Amino acid sequence: MESVQATKQRFGIIGNDPKLNRSIEKAIQVAPTDISVLVTGESGVGKESIPKIIHSLSHRKHGKYIAVNCGAIPEGTIDSELFGHEKGAFTGATSTRSGYFEVADGGTIFLDEVGELPLTTQVRLLRVLENGEFIKVGSSKVQKTDVRIVAATNVNMFEAIKKEKFREDLYYRLSTVEILLPPLRDREYDIHLLFRKFASDFATKYKMPTIRLEESAVQLLEKYHWSGNIRQLRNIAEQISVLEQNRTISANTLRGYLPDIGSNLPAIVTSDKKESDFSNEREILYKVLFDMKNDLNDLKKLTMELMQSGNSQQVQKEHEGLIRKIYRDEKEETDIPFEEPITTHTTEVLQITPTETPVAPIKEEDKYHFAEEIEEEETLSLHDKELELIKKSLERHRGKRKAAAEELGISERTLYRKIKQYDL
Repeated sequence: MESVQATKQRFGIIGNDPKLNRSIEKAIQVAPTDISVLVTGESGVGKESIPKIIHSLSHRKHGKYIAVNCGAIPEGTIDSELFGHEKGAFTGATSTRSGYFEVADGGTIFLDEVGELPLTTQVRLLRVLENGEFIKVGSSKVQKTDVRIVAATNVNMFEAIKKEKFREDLYYRLSTVEILLPPLRDREYDIHLLFRKFASDFATKYKMPTIRLEESAVQLLEKYHWSGNIRQLRNIAEQISVLEQNRTISANTLRGYLPDIGSNLPAIVTSDKKESDFSNEREILYKVLFDMKNDLNDLKKLTMELMQSGNSQQVQKEHEGLIRKIYRDEKEETDIPFEEPITTHTTEVLQITPTETPVAPIKEEDKYHFAEEIEEEETLSLHDKELELIKKSLERHRGKRKAAAEELGISERTLYRKIKQYDL
C-alpha cells in the first residue's frame, strides 16, 4: 500500500495537518475496493484530489476517469449528459448519444457538487448504484454499466434531506465511506507553506522574483478566516505576485488584499429569543384583551344610564372622565372633540319614531337586562379581538410593523406571523 507522504508528493498535495493526512489515508485504504465514496468539505478545500487518488490506486486505473460538475449542467439536459439519449428523444436530439455512465464503463465517475442534482436524476442515479442499470432518455431498453462512483459536495446533506432536496436512500448509497476534508482555517500551520508554494509557482510563471512575507504578515495570514479556502489563498498569492513591486510583503500590504478582514473575526452569537419571551407576549396580549373587556363594560354601564335618564348632557357631565377614557383612541385618530361622537351616538340610540312599539317600563329587579343583551351580542372571541387589535394598530401606524408591534407589546416577528396567519 502506498504511503500517505508518497501519495501527497505524487498528486502535489501540500500540508502536514493530521486531519488532511487522515483523509488521504482513508482514500488509500478504500481505493482497491469498489465502495462508493462521498467526499465532503467546504468549497475550495481541494475535494477533486481525493477521487483521483482513489481511481489511480484502484484496479480501474486503466479505465476511464470522468469528472462531472453536476451544478454546471442545466437541469433539462443533465439526464442526457449522464445516461445518454436516443435520436428524437427531445428537440435538438438529432442523433443517438452515449452518456458518461456508458462511456466510463469499467472506470470511475467523479460527481462533483452531487447535492445539486435534480430529484428526478437522483432516482436514476440510485438505480445505477443499486444494480448497475440505466435507461437512455427516450429509450425503453435497460443497459448495464460497471462504474465506480465517487461523489463530492459542500452542501450539508442532512439539511438537504430534511428539506426534501436530496433523497435519504441515495445519500446512504453514496456515503458508504465518507471522507471529510478540513477547511484551510483548521490547517493553520499549512497556510504559510501553501502560500510559499503558490508564490514560487507564480514567480516562475510570470518570470519575476518570488515574494516573501514578513513575520507580522505570516501571523496575519495564519489568523485569517479564509472562507474561500485554498482557492482564495492561491488567488491572493497571484494578485500580490503580479501587482506588488516590493517583493517583501508587510502585514499592512497583505491586509489590503484580504477582503472584509473585520467580518472574519470570531463572534459570539446568542439567541435573544427565550421561552419566557413567548409567555410574556401572551401575558401582554391577555392584558390588552382584559382592558378591552373593561372598556366594553364601562360603555355598557354608560349606555344603560343614558337609556334610563334620557338626559345625555347630564350623563356626559357626570361621567366626563369615563367618556374620555372610552373614546381616547377615536380622539387621537380623528382630532374630533370627544363630546361630538357621544352626542351623535346617544341621539341615534334614544330616538324613537311614533310608529315603533313603545319600550315597556323596566322593573327594578330587571334593570340590567339591557347590559346582558349587549354582552350576548357583542362579546367577541379571543381570535376576533386579537385580529381587531392588530388591524387598528397597523392602520394607526400606516402599515409600519415595527411601530405596531411596539404598541401591541409583542415582537415584530410575532406580529409578522399573525399578519400571515390572518392574511392581512
